[in-house]
Amino acid sequence: MTPGTAPGTARVRDAAPADAAAVAGLEQRNLGIDAWSEGLVAEAVANRLPTLRVLVAEAEEQVVGFAVASIVAGTAELQRIAVDRAHRRSGLAGALLARVRELAVDGGADRLLLEVREDNAGAIAFYETQGFGEVGRRRRYYKDGATAVVLALGLPRTELA
Repeated sequence: MTPGTAPGTARVRDAAPADAAAVAGLEQRNLGIDAWSEGLVAEAVANRLPTLRVLVAEAEEQVVGFAVASIVAGTAELQRIAVDRAHRRSGLAGALLARVRELAVDGGADRLLLEVREDNAGAIAFYETQGFGEVGRRRRYYKDGATAVVLALGLPRTELA
């Protein structure tokens, strides 16, 4: 698989303003009560939030997944990631995460953090297979009072030329 591509006919690319509605729809369907507003999604996709980078996964010219990451002061954080139900278990989440890792390393981050609901066993298992480990918990982190598990992945250092 080459950078920016995923298994099959899918590819990962930077989001464009025209992707805002598709990303907002995925956000609502996948993240429910914790979803960002359509306005915030539009701001992020339009690149108006300087610390955020939004990626989309496309299959058959349709946006079927997305990831939002930030890199600040040597730490990268995966803010959001979601793949449409019909395209899960196809490698798209892994492809999005791999691209986030590349961006984090290129941005000088030495680790990648994320939060995941403690009751989301499937996501936790996925992140563990990707090399993440638990570093903490945030009680009552989500709007419904659920606890977040904080996971971290160490990133390789790049040598400056």
